[in-house]
Amino acid sequence: MDCPQRRLAVLAGHLGASSSGRAGPLSAAPCAGGVSSSATPARLLEGQVAIITGAGKGIGEAAAKLMAAHGAAVVCADLDEQAAQVVVDAIQDAGGRAIAVAGDVTAAGFAERAVAEALRAFGDLTILVNNAGYTWDGVIHKMPPEQWAAMLDVHCTAPFRLIQAAAPAMRDAGKAEADRTGRPKPRCIINISSTSGTHGNAGQANYATAKAGVVGLTKAVAKEWGPFGVRCNALAFGLIDTRLTRAKEGGESIQVGGKEVKLGIPSADNYWASIKGQIPLRRVGSAEEAAGTILALAAPSLSSYVTGQVLEVNGGSFM
Repeated sequence: MDCPQRRLAVLAGHLGASSSGRAGPLSAAPCAGGVSSSATPARLLEGQVAIITGAGKGIGEAAAKLMAAHGAAVVCADLDEQAAQVVVDAIQDAGGRAIAVAGDVTAAGFAERAVAEALRAFGDLTILVNNAGYTWDGVIHKMPPEQWAAMLDVHCTAPFRLIQAAAPAMRDAGKAEADRTGRPKPRCIINISSTSGTHGNAGQANYATAKAGVVGLTKAVAKEWGPFGVRCNALAFGLIDTRLTRAKEGGESIQVGGKEVKLGIPSADNYWASIKGQIPLRRVGSAEEAAGTILALAAPSLSSYVTGQVLEVNGGSFM
């Protein structure tokens, strides 16, 4: 029996295996009148509206599809308009709600435009996932100022601007509800950090500093906006299989200030082979597994009393 909920669940990879070949974290709700397992949970984000930056590929794409499968309307924001639209089309074809917003998260006015598009299309904004970013590695003594600044701009300043732009729809709306009823509806912000930000990493002084800054921003927002029902948490991912952790040789690149920045890790196969032995689970994480942790923090029914925290998702490589 076909229905939007089941199509969305298949889209997100949670009625079978994920793209990594492993079972997905959670299923979407069964169709009304359909046959389902008693273990299938209800949709966790029914009625929610989410902005996800970097939603065209990798963790952002997996999160967009998973959150749509659980009932959220999703704004898929990405530098690559075509990639974002492909994700939107997949969600819509499966019966979900989504729109694409193309643009550079570091550009002036982007944050305000993304929030405005969410409100125009869906009338609300309850979840913000600051996921967009890339790596531009280099050793400290050879790093030019623009390479340092680029990482702080995309990983720290851009999330700040989006949070600030979301204030009327999240903080101010929550304050009005708290003043009126004492019970603001749940809203949340999830900032993507990294184990480089929580533990440091050689060759990534710029990236590590920016991702550490995200942790401080997360805690400040949690303290300022908590009284108005807005939770704010961070996820520090370890080695996750995305284009940023695959081989740089022959891989993708992006343009930053007129310069080509190659994405990935030099000799990634050798790096993966060496680091897997240091991970207690002895494997690299998948984008779907990373998305599952985003869903868990976003879902009010699962994490309503969790705020200001940094959850490390790294297979046990740091404890």
